[in-house]
This record gives sequence, structure tokens and C-alpha cells, in this order.
Amino acid sequence: MGSATLLIVLLIFLCCGGIVSLKSAVERIPRKKIPGASIIYIPSGKYLKYATFGYSSLVADLVYLWAIQYYTTYTIVDRFQNLEHIFSIISELDPRYTDPYEIGALIAVNEAKDLNLALRILDMGLAKNPDQWIFPFEAGHHAQRAGDYETARKYYEKTTKIPGAPDIAKRLYAAAGLRMMDLEESWKTWLEVYNTARDDRTKKIAGKHLYQVKSISDMNILKGAIQQFRDRFQRLPAGLEDLIRVGILPSLPKDLDGKDYVYNPKSGEIKAPSVWWKR
Repeated sequence: MGSATLLIVLLIFLCCGGIVSLKSAVERIPRKKIPGASIIYIPSGKYLKYATFGYSSLVADLVYLWAIQYYTTYTIVDRFQNLEHIFSIISELDPRYTDPYEIGALIAVNEAKDLNLALRILDMGLAKNPDQWIFPFEAGHHAQRAGDYETARKYYEKTTKIPGAPDIAKRLYAAAGLRMMDLEESWKTWLEVYNTARDDRTKKIAGKHLYQVKSISDMNILKGAIQQFRDRFQRLPAGLEDLIRVGILPSLPKDLDGKDYVYNPKSGEIKAPSVWWKR
């Protein structure tokens, strides 16, 4: 075994021993006195990198493994306080190490219940790796699950602009737009997906959503016209044709298949002739 190999093995053992010693020392400190005590003993990744003798990727692995253990120790009630700091250390040591960003975000959103923290960690990953679409894609998923469709749409839009991003990102962008009732942009995006679909399944999915968007838009027009009729005549129209007869609408919209919308003159309710997801 050459001297270079012996040196590498020695460095690995020293790094491992240092991490173990660090964890043991920290666990002896009362957490009530020093919240997040485990974190304060780890220096900034920028400075730690200089002390790794060119083995920063190895040290990043060790810190990452330590962090996984730390964040699965549920008795440490303040463990999320410095989560962003810990994963920023890993990112400084090995910026292209993508797993920690994703896992850190998962810990933030699922364990710490902090969406903004998860997004900051994924933003960190994207800043270090602008060619990796997975970071804005995952951020969009986390925001969507939290019901923040505006944020989800922004991240899905970022995803679509990165070469190699999956086609589904554009569909998720369109779906988030519909949730925000941005019907014009949602229609435009679904139409683009429909026209550029590379398989029948994607084309069919896009067609269903185009039907949905048009139906919502048309029914909004009809509901507004019915309300105008009611305000003017203090009653509901007997049929949708009354809206044309009194000059409220120049014509009646039809669904994407050219069918009439279903109107209930007793309740004023409007329905699409087809269920969009069954179409």
C-alpha cells in the first residue's frame, strides 16, 4: 500500500473520529442551556472546506450522515432551529451533492412544518446547481401540497425553463394557474401542451383540461348574464335564450364539443354537459 493511500485512509479515520467525538461532546451539553448545541460546534462550510485537505466531498458525506441521525433524534426539541445552517455547510463543502438539498427540504416541510424553510433550502440547491430542474420542481410540489398555488406556479414555471425538465412540469404549471383562476394563462399553457404532445395519453389529458378551463370560463359568463337578467327583471330567465332576447348576450357559448350548457330555470344553476375528467 503506497504512502498516498495510507494518508487517505488516515484522513478518513480522523474525519470519522472527529465527527463521532463532536457528537459525543455535544450530547453531554444540557440543551436547556444551549438550544441547538450540536450546531454551534460546526463551523461555516466555507472555512471548514479549507481544513479538509481536498477531501471536502468526503466530509460533506460525513456531515450529511450526522445530520440525518441528528434530525431523527426526536428527543431534541430544538433540532430544527439551525437546519438551514447545517445544510448550507454541506452545500459549501460539496455544492453538486444534490441529495442533501432534497432531504433537508423534506425534513423542513414534513417534520418542522416550515414550507418557507424548505423552499430556502431548495433555492440554495438551485443557486449552486442552476442546471438541475429537480430543485424548483420539488419546491413546486411542496408549495402545491401546502395549498400555495401561486408559489407552486412560480416554481413550476422556473422548472420549465431548465433544459431537460420533464413535460409534466408545464402541465403542473397550467393546473396551478387554474387553481388561481388565471383561466387565460391556463388555457394558453394547456393548448401548448395539447399541440406539442408526443403521445396520445398526454394529448388526451390536455384535452380534458382544455374542456375544464373553457367550461369554467363559459359558465362564469353565463352566471354573470343570469345575474344581470335577475337584477333587471327580478326573476330567473325561463331559458338561456332569454339572455339573447333581452340583449344581455349576443350568443350562447357552447362547450368544447359544441354542446349547450345545462340550465336549471328553478335554481339558476349552470352545468357543463360533460364531466371534464370523464370526457
